[in-house]
Amino acid sequence: MKTKSLQTKIQHFLDRLTSAGTQRGLQVAVYREGELVVDAWSGVADPRTGEPVRGETLFPVFSTSKGMAATLAHQAVERGLLSYDRPIADVWPGFGANGKEKITLRQALNHSSGLPNMPAGIGFPDLADWDAMCRAVAGLAPVFPPGSRAQYHAITYGWIVGETVRRVDGRSFQQHLHEEIAVPLGVEDDLFIGIPDRVESRVAFLEEPDVVPSQDDSAPSPVPGWLGTLVSFMNRPDMRRACLPASTGIMTARAIARHYAALLPGGVDGVELLPPHRVREATAPQGLVNPEGTESAWALGYARQPQCALSGAEVPAFGHGGYGGSMGFADPGRKMAVGLTRNCFNKENVNDLLLQELV
Repeated sequence: MKTKSLQTKIQHFLDRLTSAGTQRGLQVAVYREGELVVDAWSGVADPRTGEPVRGETLFPVFSTSKGMAATLAHQAVERGLLSYDRPIADVWPGFGANGKEKITLRQALNHSSGLPNMPAGIGFPDLADWDAMCRAVAGLAPVFPPGSRAQYHAITYGWIVGETVRRVDGRSFQQHLHEEIAVPLGVEDDLFIGIPDRVESRVAFLEEPDVVPSQDDSAPSPVPGWLGTLVSFMNRPDMRRACLPASTGIMTARAIARHYAALLPGGVDGVELLPPHRVREATAPQGLVNPEGTESAWALGYARQPQCALSGAEVPAFGHGGYGGSMGFADPGRKMAVGLTRNCFNKENVNDLLLQELV
């Protein structure tokens, strides 16, 4: 049952943003102590048709999907199928090529495997071919010593983590996501990494005013210039259907929040995706620094987000955001989980504004 005062507060907040014209369409969902207390949306899902945002509107959320991929990996560890510090090559022999024989699942999850750059010589058809991309990633060589530092693996993370889990579980990533997260949580029609044709009409159209795509492909890059703008990338029907676990999530805010609610002690509606001891290990600091020499926020697949949490909580707030400002996180101190989606990407920091409303 939604708390009327918070529901009303967040609804007014979203309506202010869309009526002012600074945002096009948004959704926010909040769980507290396992109950959905906010389920709000506002604005336009597709400015070309005037289609309004609804609770069921699906939004491309880019790297927010990394959190779901991490949850599947942690489930595999909890079931004894994987170990964080076992070399990935033990279960995926081809991955051990070119100096990668000792890279571990831990290093893949905390972005220290040394493989941030996309393979060369690929195109859009390859991105939609799981086996082709896994072969291409297996052929990469680390660009820095694995485990020496953290550097965000914007897209490669998905195949490294996803294929490692597939090797021990046997199911395709999409089947695994559907059966282990979407079905137990009752969000089968609200959480996808690679959509089926039947939901295309529900997907919001993305906008990003004044962005200029990089065309520089002269050097290896985590996000190569040939992809174009990321907004145009995820407005493509073929990429909406492609399974890139690190970057092609398409979801509702409800599904995002419900996923994180199910990672809190007691879960949601009797579903606890991971036990508390596993969440504590998955959110522990990794002792790594970024290329700039600052402390890395990456734990094991989730980002530690102290700005979202009550101080002194045993487990920090944790979650994952996506390009353009989508967000999902759990705050154990407040027993709260949050999902945010949006479709007009600009400089307005909706995340911080929303956190102020939730205090």
